[in-house]
Amino acid sequence: MADLATLLLTWYDRHRRVLPWRTLPGEVADPYRVWLSEVMLQQTTVQAVAPYFTAFLARWQNVAALAAAPVEDVMVAWAGLGYYARARNLHACAKVVAEWRGGHFPDDEAGLRQLPGIGEYTAAAIAAIAFGKPAVVVDGNVERVMARLHAVTQPLPAAKAELKRLAATLAPVARPGDYAQATMDLGATICTPTSPACGICPWMAACEGRRLGIAAQLPAKLAKPERPTRRGIVFWTLAKNGAVLLRRRPPEGLLGGMMEVPSTTWRPEPWALEQATAEAPLVAEWRLLSGQVRHTFTHFHLELNVAVGRAGPKAAPRGIWCSLDRLEDQALPTVMRKVVRHALAKAY
Repeated sequence: MADLATLLLTWYDRHRRVLPWRTLPGEVADPYRVWLSEVMLQQTTVQAVAPYFTAFLARWQNVAALAAAPVEDVMVAWAGLGYYARARNLHACAKVVAEWRGGHFPDDEAGLRQLPGIGEYTAAAIAAIAFGKPAVVVDGNVERVMARLHAVTQPLPAAKAELKRLAATLAPVARPGDYAQATMDLGATICTPTSPACGICPWMAACEGRRLGIAAQLPAKLAKPERPTRRGIVFWTLAKNGAVLLRRRPPEGLLGGMMEVPSTTWRPEPWALEQATAEAPLVAEWRLLSGQVRHTFTHFHLELNVAVGRAGPKAAPRGIWCSLDRLEDQALPTVMRKVVRHALAKAY
């Protein structure tokens, strides 16, 4: 099976994707860029990450610059990319590397896993791509390739350990970074989730899934439970000068540390406005706007109604007042940006 690595690397040398964080042949990888891209790519697509990566790199060109930035600035720059704990861990990791390691990342998986926000996959990817260390790098693309290559019919996530074991049997000692990126490229461009292009795959002859005619059905996955729906009411609270009230969410949990338009708790049952005002940021005459804001998280759907009210002259609610022209400067997650657009369209 060692010949498969050679076949794949030959294919990769001709067909590798050009990505903002990827070095050209013969260049030395920058661990900062590799780390930044791998953290951003966790549970996110290449298309979504590319503009964020470019913007981050233009603003913070090395780990010391990122470590010196206020965490609030990092959260604002991350807003819209999702999974916001990654942004907090990114900043925490930068501070550890800059302040305790002289700006140098550990060059092995064990050392990398000691840093905030770096798990098993990310440590392996950085070790292989940035430092040329042999490592078994397995993301969703690689799992799909291995499941098809070896015709593994056991459903995910139960099959993960077996797929990693199979991936380890192919990983070469030479060019580990290129091989890791080659397997990911193979899954992203040829061995795609639907309609895999088996006819042009460098591993076509060895693929058991293709031979058995089941490649497109692999990897098997257990049926996902239906996402529940939660509901809430958001309070678009206006000061006399037109500023709107925002507050910061708790540092832990969903959307941790991000800014939000104050809202009720999110629960399965619909809210009546009269009931919801007990959780409003202040006492006001609230009126509901027409329409709803809908957003889907990984584990549930969310439906939000928006209520508008004006603060009295002596109101001192918890949070900050933000002028409408500065809302874009706040670390508002995607769902709250939807709330802002809805309120601006319906309340004025």
